[in-house]
Amino acid sequence: MRGQVDDQLSLFHVFDVEDRIRADHPLRDIKRRTDEILQALHPRFEAAYSKMGRPSVPPERLLKALLLMALYSIRSERQLCEQIDLNLLFRWFLDLQPGDSAFDATTFTKNRQRLEEHGLSRAFFDAVVFEALTKGLCSEHFSVDGTLIESLASAKSFRPKGEVPDDSNDFKPSNPDVDFHGQKRSNETHASRTDPEARLYRKSKGQEAKLAHMGHVLSENRHGLILGVTASAANGTAEREATTEMLDELQRTHGLVPTTLGADKGYDDGTFFQELEEREIVPHIPLVQPPVGVETVREKKRLPGIQARHRMQERMQQEGVSTQSTLPEEDRRMFRLAERDRRSGPLPHGGVLETQTTTGTGSRGVQSGADATPGTGQMRRD
Repeated sequence: MRGQVDDQLSLFHVFDVEDRIRADHPLRDIKRRTDEILQALHPRFEAAYSKMGRPSVPPERLLKALLLMALYSIRSERQLCEQIDLNLLFRWFLDLQPGDSAFDATTFTKNRQRLEEHGLSRAFFDAVVFEALTKGLCSEHFSVDGTLIESLASAKSFRPKGEVPDDSNDFKPSNPDVDFHGQKRSNETHASRTDPEARLYRKSKGQEAKLAHMGHVLSENRHGLILGVTASAANGTAEREATTEMLDELQRTHGLVPTTLGADKGYDDGTFFQELEEREIVPHIPLVQPPVGVETVREKKRLPGIQARHRMQERMQQEGVSTQSTLPEEDRRMFRLAERDRRSGPLPHGGVLETQTTTGTGSRGVQSGADATPGTGQMRRD
């Protein structure tokens, strides 16, 4: 018999939210562990809030909501609050009853400063890392990387420092046309009015400069555990400076020092190599250019960093690792062609790209197919 849709709305709903969540749902274990960590932080939450006044949204609920935002890749806090209002699973995770109203997105704005001032967000992060360390989910091999975080400030807000804004009552369009052609703008002479901490920066050559900040992440390699996160101003030395700060913070908090540290070519700097070696950390970082000869150095203060780059090059040669800086010009050209084809995707006719490169002590290359000739440095499209 065909079922019928009942248009009559029920006045009351009686059900247990716990029964709506399946027993093997991944959030069950996450919720249990998170509640245990937050319960241990209860004294710190008590110290951050007054004993008088109107009750606020519990800080435990805010931190758990931010955790949901990271787990489900929700783009904004406003969209997160909308999902909390609609999603029964999210309500269960945050200990919200079905009839309770979800908090507004501005709650994060008003409480973020409090969470940072009292170190509540950092304490929650460190407690999660400690939980992972006690379970043996950390190896001795780390990696670090940085990325640009584009500022929401408009390029039109990047105005000369000391310029007096026009506050007259004359009519002004809300979005005036501005022509920057022919003007020289730099971080030394200009600043954003809406985001003064943003810096004009470009990630690499050939890309446009944007108002941005930089984010940095330190992780271990075996399980992908994130051990350190920080943000900084966008400049050419921010990645290396943030790395040393995260390593020092990790050692102070958890007494942990990695054996090796991997990074991309943006971290190629002799002084940075020297700082890692002083911490007894072996750097695994490609060299953009071969190190200059030690005998050509005139400034003695540059000598330790250059010697550290020479040790990095020798280590790579002993391990048989070939990079653009350790190869002849012909092989470097093939590396660039292989990288270009890798980014452009597979060949139109379905073939493969084969390269083989060699160094004086070993060989390592990109080889696809059984017919590649080892050690010839030849590239073929089949």
